[in-house]
Amino acid sequence: MPVLSGKAWWPSVTKPNTTYEPQYSVNLIVEEDVAKDFKKRGFTVKDMDDGPAIIIRRKVNGPNGMIRNAPKLLDRNKNPLDCQIGNGSDVKVQYKEWEKEVNGQLFKGLDFLAMQVINLINYGEPGDEFDVEDDLEDEL
Repeated sequence: MPVLSGKAWWPSVTKPNTTYEPQYSVNLIVEEDVAKDFKKRGFTVKDMDDGPAIIIRRKVNGPNGMIRNAPKLLDRNKNPLDCQIGNGSDVKVQYKEWEKEVNGQLFKGLDFLAMQVINLINYGEPGDEFDVEDDLEDEL
């Protein structure tokens, strides 16, 4: 299966994004030549502030009530990882191209199979911006 390297934006890997139809997804910022190749072949490429992004997704709900598993999430040593990935993290994404014709119209997409985190930027949690404070007695 092919693998792309880039920076992850809006990744939903361990938990699906449920804003609309539940899906696992990532906007993967890639090099310009990679984006042009995907766009030329009919895949969605989104222009973002940090560069072109290829949209890779996996819908949770499949045909006949099937529920799709979350993509595998691995650290740089291929160990399982269970955390939220922050925007700008360096990642590799394994995907599978698919296409389907419905009523004479061709649809194409990239099925999100797995993500390897090379350089993690922690997803901001409430309180992350605080520093550890020394005891007041040390200051007196």
